[in-house]
Parts: sequence; C-alpha cells; structure tokens
Amino acid sequence: MSRNYYIRTFGCQMNEHDSGRAAGMLETLGYRPVASETEADLVLLNTCAVRENADNRLYGTLGHLKSLKDDKRAAGGDLTIVVGGCLAQKDGATVADKAPWVDVVYGTHNLPDLPALLAQADSAAIPVVELIEQLETFPSALPAKRSVRHHAWVSIAVGCNNACTFCIVPSLRGPERSRRIGEIVEEVRALVADDVVEVTLLGQNVNSYGRDLAGASQFAPLLRELGTIAGLERVRFTSPHPRDFTEEVLVAMAETPNVMPHLHLPLQSGSDRVLRSMRRSYRRRRYLALVERTRELLPDAALTTDIIVGFPGETEEDFQATLEVVAQVGFDQAFTFQYSPRPGTPAAEREDEFISAEVMGQRYKRLEDLVREQSRAVHQGLVGSTQELLIESPSKTDASRWSGRTRGNHLVHLPAPHQVPGERPAFAPGDLVTAIVVEAATNYAVAGPATSVRHTEAGRAAAEAMARGEGWQRGGSLDAPTVGHRPGPGASLPVLSVS
Repeated sequence: MSRNYYIRTFGCQMNEHDSGRAAGMLETLGYRPVASETEADLVLLNTCAVRENADNRLYGTLGHLKSLKDDKRAAGGDLTIVVGGCLAQKDGATVADKAPWVDVVYGTHNLPDLPALLAQADSAAIPVVELIEQLETFPSALPAKRSVRHHAWVSIAVGCNNACTFCIVPSLRGPERSRRIGEIVEEVRALVADDVVEVTLLGQNVNSYGRDLAGASQFAPLLRELGTIAGLERVRFTSPHPRDFTEEVLVAMAETPNVMPHLHLPLQSGSDRVLRSMRRSYRRRRYLALVERTRELLPDAALTTDIIVGFPGETEEDFQATLEVVAQVGFDQAFTFQYSPRPGTPAAEREDEFISAEVMGQRYKRLEDLVREQSRAVHQGLVGSTQELLIESPSKTDASRWSGRTRGNHLVHLPAPHQVPGERPAFAPGDLVTAIVVEAATNYAVAGPATSVRHTEAGRAAAEAMARGEGWQRGGSLDAPTVGHRPGPGASLPVLSVS
C-alpha cells in the first residue's frame, strides 16, 4: 500500500531547493505526493529561523498537526510528523520537548539521513533527533522533484563566511562550501535535457562562489560556462553580497546572453554607521559605485534589494540616509523588513538600543511609500515596450490572465490563450512569448495578447497535459535521470512556500 506525503516549506529559495530534495528521497521510499496535510501519511515541515515569528508559526502548525494525528489514530491510521531545516538546527531537541508528538527532527546538514531517520522513527517511542555541525553531502547530490517543467533551483554553494550581526544563517548552515564548476554544469545540462529552460543559482553569497576551491571567486567563469549550454534560455542567481561583487561578474553578465539582466543587491541600510554595526563590510559609497557601474555595463538591468528598518541604535539621521540611497538608486523593487531580534545573534543582545514599535512602524511606512512609488514608476516605464515573457503559470487571482516574467524579472500578466476542451492552448508555462505592455501597477504590469510565441519542450509538454485535462504542473512520479553518480531531477513536488 502506497504512503502519501506533504511538504510545507517556510522561508527562502534554499529551503525550497532542500524541500525538492526531501521530496525526491521520499518518493524513492515509495511515498506519493498529495495536495493537503489531511490526505498525508507523512507531513514534513521545512523550517526557517530567519523570518519573523518563525517559532510561533512552527509550533502553531505543530499544534494543528497533533490534532490531525490524534484523529488519524482514532480512525485506525497514523501520521508521521517530520521537522527539518534551519529552526530545527537552531532548536534541536527543544522541538521534541515542546512537541513530543513529532516523530523526526533533523538539522540543515542531515537531509541525506532522512530515510534512515524515518526507519528509526518506526520503532522509536520518542522523537528521533539528529543534528550535525558540518555538511557531509551536498543536497544537490540527492534525488529531486520539481513542481514545474521549465524551472529548477540549482545550489552552487552552501553556508556563509560572513558575520552580519542580525543574521543567524552562518551558525545554522555552517561555513561556505562550493561545488565544482563541472558538477554544476553537468547538473544543468541534465536539467535542460529534462525540459528545463530556466535555472536559478542558489547560495548564501553566490558571488564568492569557488573561493574555497580556487582562492578566488569562480562565479564569473561559472556564468560563462552556463552560457554555452544549448537550450538553456535563462540563468538567474540569488543572492550576491555587495562586498564581493566584481566588475568581472558584470562583464560576464553583459557578454552572456542567457544570464538575465537582474541583480538583487541587499542594501540593508544606507547609513555607514548602521552598516558598520551590522558588520556588512561595505559602505554607502561602495554600494552606489557598484550601482553606477552596473548601469554603465548593463543599462537595462533591473535592481532589487533588501532593507532592514529599525536596526538597534538606528537614528532618524541613519534612516534618512537609507531613504536617500533608495531615492538615488531607484530600485525596481525592494523587500523591506522591520527589524526583529533573532536569538543567538549579536544584534539581539542590544536590547537597550531597540527601536520602539511605534517609531519603527512609522519609518517602515515612509520607506514602503517610497519603494512602492519607485516600483510603480519602473512598471510605468515598461508601458508601450515589447517584452519577451517566460510564461510561468495561470494568474493566481484572475482566470482570464496568465503570468510571465520579463528578462529583468518583472511580473507581467497577459490574456490567457483560448483553449478548446481537448485541444492544446496556443502557449503554456515554459513557452517564451512576446507581448506589448499596456498598463502598469505597483508590483506588476499588464500586457496585451501575445504577438509571437517561441515554443519550448516544457511548454509543449504542459500544453499537451492541459489538453488531456491534467493541468499545467508537472505530475506523476518519474524516475530521475542520472548525472554521473548523482540522481537528477524528477517530477512533481507538492510544496507550499510560506514567506
């Protein structure tokens, strides 16, 4: 009798990548994906320790799962509850103490051990908890499942060597370790052979990639190598650190057509005093010089950023400096956060310098107003232009529209293709279409009907599935192709991402 699983992912793209690997391993054990927790025999929570209220969200979810587990047992069944990821690495056995109905707790470095831990849990009366401090197997060496045909996450490095005072990631993910270029290229070639047209390279600090292998960053050579892969339409990456960003990378981006003109450059603060307090290792002048050089070499590049409001000790003058930098750069989009302390970080110990909720909220609103104004202006600037869109999915809010991304990663909605039951639509997720932008909103733009379509294998497969009434997402359970000694990509991944 087959068993069913459901994965809920909290946090960042690296967690999404790890959830794909966890799903791949579960399917090698005979589990099959389902769309909800109530249908599952196993629920895996892949946790985040960075986002606000991470602890409360985890234990609230575990409380709900306890009720579900009790109900299943009363009906003669059972539910295996697994907690992994960053919060599991941070809290360890505390998770089991607070929620003894959990079956398995594993840390960020223990993902390869998941099958063995589940086997232990079958015969254990208490939760099985395993945490190790050093990575032994790259998650990319594990089986993977993808929810869509056209896109894949590719981890190029794990861990972080920085020491930002607000961030707990280095202590949870460990020091930076890079994969070799040949392994990454081999994986991407296998993904392209499996219909992927876009990959996103992942790392805590992608532009220091390879420094532990060669003594200097190998990120620019990696981008150039990926540019030689036929059929790979788009390469994206996240996140670079302004300190390590070099002109060599900008030149490689400018000279490699399939590397998309989009940079996510976390600013965090525009005040040198606050940046020093954060241990960000760059200053306002360096950041603005990098932006200026980016504009020179990549004039069409989209720039996005992260900003923290209300860092301990932030003054009104410091905040004004942030507003000045934001106004000068004109970001396409900014992800803004009100500071919240993370236990175990140096910044969390500065309680006497915490900013009041009232002041922080006022500053946050002022910043949000500015970045929303800038984002709307950027999208307004797209009106009248012809854009190449990689179709991602039907719109989540309007059945008459589908959604795609420009090369600069702007979200654009356009009219859905007419579909006759039993026939393929004119285009589908994974296809590349051109369309003229006709309207702008704050966080997206709207285009007219597609003026041309460039079909891809992923788009054709999605269209054929839709004609059969199966939906556009990748379904079923497929054997993963092999990449050397490593299992490669597979099929569906029932993952709910929670930001």
